[in-house]
Amino acid sequence: MNTKLLLLVSIIAFVFCSCSHKTRLKKQVTDLLHSEIILRGNEALGEEPVTITSFVAERSAGGIHDFYSEGDYWWPDPVNPDSAYIRRDGETNPDNFVAHRHAMIRFSTVVGDLTSAWIVTQDKKYIEQALKHIHAWFIDPETCMNPDLQYAQAIKGIVTGRGIGIIDTIHLLEVVRSLIIMEQNDLLSVDEAVATKDWFSKYLFWLTNHPYGKEEMEAKNNHGTCWVMQAALFAQYTGNTDVSDFCRERFRNVLLPNQMDTDGSFPLELKRTKPYGYSLFNLDAMATVCHILSDENHNLWQYTTEDGRNMQKGVAWMFPYIKDKSAWSFDKDVMYWDEWPVAHPALLFSAYDTPDDAYVSLWSALEHFPVNDEVIRNLPVRHPLLWL
Repeated sequence: MNTKLLLLVSIIAFVFCSCSHKTRLKKQVTDLLHSEIILRGNEALGEEPVTITSFVAERSAGGIHDFYSEGDYWWPDPVNPDSAYIRRDGETNPDNFVAHRHAMIRFSTVVGDLTSAWIVTQDKKYIEQALKHIHAWFIDPETCMNPDLQYAQAIKGIVTGRGIGIIDTIHLLEVVRSLIIMEQNDLLSVDEAVATKDWFSKYLFWLTNHPYGKEEMEAKNNHGTCWVMQAALFAQYTGNTDVSDFCRERFRNVLLPNQMDTDGSFPLELKRTKPYGYSLFNLDAMATVCHILSDENHNLWQYTTEDGRNMQKGVAWMFPYIKDKSAWSFDKDVMYWDEWPVAHPALLFSAYDTPDDAYVSLWSALEHFPVNDEVIRNLPVRHPLLWL
């Protein structure tokens, strides 16, 4: 057998094996979650759309169509209660306005549940119901959300909005994955595709051009990761290859070398008052970046810096602490320590690229449908079939 033929055979064998293991993994996930997916999909059939216009944010400087949230760790000053808020890292103020964030998470959950149910049943009733919610959020002028986050993560007495608030829209990721699946399967009308792509094109432009967007892009920790994660998927849906290419380069040249240590840990997350939860969150976000941006021409999972940093090393570093949290040798989180870990997408996405039975087994054994609000908020990938 000549060299060229041998190389061709090797490539074909590699592609076949890769597709084969990915198909098997998708079947494993489907078999594991099938009953719950149907149950949740049927429950979602009874859920009517609720957008941010249903909740008036009295402290917002924006209008009824503007998403509004408040900085988590900012509290009234006990010495001067009427003055500007003060910061208490890691401690969430329970009196913050959270209705818009909860509405968006509900939107993501309902659409994800319905699209997942369609994947396993092929029954269009689930898609028809999901599209009601999509129309309400992006198309209907009475209920839609404006495509920007001008008023997110506001702080009383200090600022009406911040770039840091962009992290709130990580819960649009699975809505976009649902839209991609609908379009690929001719379940989205031309008008619906045009309208939703127009919305995300405008939001992507805001993310890449507004000072808040640029500020968040430059964030050194999980916020910078989540900017790339969102921009990458919104660019994929809208066909913006320039932004996709930019996100790949940002992963290679900024996120990986600047956030990950040579052992696979994330030092900036370990310095926080919730080091375990933040390490998991950033690992999941970075793994999702790799999953979104990897294709036949680019495999970010296999990209390694000159000093040996790569995503598989990041998952390997965190794996023993996901498997046995008692082995965690750093400080315990000041809040929500008992709620982690859950079924983290980093394990699944890593195994999707490079087969690893230990990762799949651990992922399968963990909680797939958490109910704690803080966990859900920090777990934007909760419907795995949308991604496989």
